[in-house]
Amino acid sequence: MQVVIVESPAKAKTINKYLGSDFTVLASFGHVRDLPEKNGSVDPDNDFAMSWEEQGDARKRLSDIAKAVKSADSLVLATDPDREGEAISWHVLEVLRKKKVLGDKPVSRVVFNAITKNAVLEAMAKPRQIDEKLVDAYLARRALDYLVGFNLSPVLWRKLPGSRSAGRVQSVALRLICERELEIEAFNPREYWSVDTDFKTANGDTLPTRLVRHKGEKLDKFTLANEDMAREAETAIASTDFTIDAIESKPGQRKPAAPFTTSTLQQEASRKLGFNAKRTMQVSQLLYQGVAIDGEETGLITYMRTDGTQIAPEAVTETREVIVEDFGDEYLPSAARVYETKAANAQEAHEAIRPTSLARRPDQMGRFLDGDQAKLYELIWKRTMASQMENARVQRTTISISGADGLTGLRASGTVITFSGFLKLYEEGKDDEADEKDGPRLPQVIEGENLSVFKISPEQHFTEPPPRYSEATLVKRMEELSIGRPSTYASVLSVLRERDYVVMDRNRFIPQDKGRLVIAFLENFFDRYVEYDFTAALEADLDKVSDGSLSYKEVLSRFWDDFHKTVESTMEIRNTQILDTMNEVMGAHIFKDTGNGNPRICPKCNDGELSLKTGRFGAFVGCTRYPDCGFTRPFAGEQAEQGDIERVLGQDPETGFDVHVKNGRFGPYIQLGDAGDMPAESGEKPKRAGIPKGKTPAEMELDYALKLLSLPRNIGAHPETGEDIMADIGRYGPYIKAGKQSASLETPDEVFEIGVNRAVTVLAERKAKGPAQRRGGSVIKDLGEHPDDKKPVRVMDGRFGPYVKYEKVNATIPKDENPEDVTLERGLELIAARIAKGPAKKRKKAAPKKKKKSA
Repeated sequence: MQVVIVESPAKAKTINKYLGSDFTVLASFGHVRDLPEKNGSVDPDNDFAMSWEEQGDARKRLSDIAKAVKSADSLVLATDPDREGEAISWHVLEVLRKKKVLGDKPVSRVVFNAITKNAVLEAMAKPRQIDEKLVDAYLARRALDYLVGFNLSPVLWRKLPGSRSAGRVQSVALRLICERELEIEAFNPREYWSVDTDFKTANGDTLPTRLVRHKGEKLDKFTLANEDMAREAETAIASTDFTIDAIESKPGQRKPAAPFTTSTLQQEASRKLGFNAKRTMQVSQLLYQGVAIDGEETGLITYMRTDGTQIAPEAVTETREVIVEDFGDEYLPSAARVYETKAANAQEAHEAIRPTSLARRPDQMGRFLDGDQAKLYELIWKRTMASQMENARVQRTTISISGADGLTGLRASGTVITFSGFLKLYEEGKDDEADEKDGPRLPQVIEGENLSVFKISPEQHFTEPPPRYSEATLVKRMEELSIGRPSTYASVLSVLRERDYVVMDRNRFIPQDKGRLVIAFLENFFDRYVEYDFTAALEADLDKVSDGSLSYKEVLSRFWDDFHKTVESTMEIRNTQILDTMNEVMGAHIFKDTGNGNPRICPKCNDGELSLKTGRFGAFVGCTRYPDCGFTRPFAGEQAEQGDIERVLGQDPETGFDVHVKNGRFGPYIQLGDAGDMPAESGEKPKRAGIPKGKTPAEMELDYALKLLSLPRNIGAHPETGEDIMADIGRYGPYIKAGKQSASLETPDEVFEIGVNRAVTVLAERKAKGPAQRRGGSVIKDLGEHPDDKKPVRVMDGRFGPYVKYEKVNATIPKDENPEDVTLERGLELIAARIAKGPAKKRKKAAPKKKKKSA
């Protein structure tokens, strides 16, 4: 008997069918060990020794694996074919060695790029040993992330209370978003004009043109700077005759894009499907793991974490056959296209993301897939097919027109597709840069032909600021700058949203004040570690570790020496000095100049000056004359400026009641109708729904408000238990629930979009992490032992919200902090602050009422 270890239970079941009864396939459920959140998990003073801890239910799973291996003939490690998969295999092997169950049993490592019978059997026939270089690359990245997060985040907590965390890649991504916002705020629009003219040809056709020469001078974008200049040009056109001076026509070609990598899949799914990076990776994971087709579980796409664009020769051959079947010989190029991977590391040279069989056309697969899966599969199938199709052929024509005055010139440009090629099936989406405009189809004309002016159209324009980043453009920019690796982008961008450093508006990142403050702090006190070049150079070093040309401990040592000194020196800076710096660098944002005098003068006492301050719940603006003047206001941004947010959005089509946005004691909310709309005898109150975290009252529209009021939503029955799966938004955010089992969702919008298949997967993944701790005065999370007396420190959930408990000390966790994210160090910080305040004052009991004497 051979024991095979894979990552997911779904994969285990499928692969066991492929291999037969001589194999036992068990799942690790992802990573089984991690660095515990406490001091010393990575010890720089001990050659960067790492202390690993088995995670949650992993102890039981590892025991089950050990028990199976003990009675087996051999062990096969078949986790995913990337760096993380190699690390999981290494962790499992290390645990089994410590348990001393291996003996002299042979151990091998196999990798397959697709979950199909052929791919798995071929992989089993080509075993190898664990790649120690890939393991070293994993250890380097994990240690770096720990050293940055565990040392930099406490600096933020002490110097900028309310700030949640900082990270090696996360902070640099946030800097990109904040810098773009600064560009937008500093942008000054510039006016310019264009003059378009429609001519009539000798045949009566319309020829659209644009003015390119005026007064004998070539025009640039800003030559016509105002309406007077545009009108002068209009007069010049109207007062002269025109002749076609030259016609230039050139054939051209457009080539298809390469097959998908992780990054380009995330970008295109964002552009065309509106998926964020996390959603794209979740859905692609399901397609990779496979669905039941004709009674057999079959993976539909190859492994989805890759930087490679190459495709296996047999897949190329099949793609070319399907092109001929579906489109004919004319759409097949004479030779197969070969794409070369540009990325330096290319996730250890995996194949591009493609269907496992191009013969499985999207219209045939639709009945096996839910909505998200069908959309993403079709996108991957079309991109792969198009990458091997013939070029599109175009004819680009330019017509030059001269005025009889010799001073005025116009031009007409147009592109005609003469053969569609790959465009018949697929065209890559565009981001924010100016799209290549094909222009109108031009009429037949000849050189020397006289034209008559039909219509002159001066038009005013203004330059526009750079657009905010979408997920697609941010992922693209991060990859261009070599910030992090595409396989991590989904989790990095999710963290920025979860920490409230950014919000999404129309799928665009908008930095919140908390995020801007963190970046301003890092740029002024940890500038090197949020520099793009430094981050890219560090990534290059990590790639060298994976190819064996650099020791991972050397990378850690070079990083740690300077980083540790910076942390120590920053901790010694007084908080007042840090706030003075923040006032200076963020002054224009915090104290907006409204034209009514000095914006920093306190509006209450007219004597003190407004300044950024930090308190228990984060940053705020207060008067420097405190405590004589108690003026405070929220930190800049919408909260400080929104004013009255209450309004009527429209009417509910079912009840006819008004749908309101209201502002209550606990924040803004949606309400259906008023108390007067309810039947007096019923005692009913108007239905209400909270506005989800990340959404603002200003962006509420009727359709979305009605969706919120319709919750909870019944997704459908769980295929195993028959229980209804419900989606809702609760105190801790969006979630799904089936019976007693629940799981969080990433964004509120998922509540309205998630289907049964994905909901089942999310619930299964949550279950695999172990049972959630019970709420209501019980433990949410064990943080560890207090360093002074080794007594437990815990995160509890109480009647008035989550808190940290140590002995008899209870310290409230600020509302803007997720109790699940609190670490031991943060817990100790909250405990110390609570002790410093002294004991809580006891409420006086009311004196008992005296009983009246009976007569």
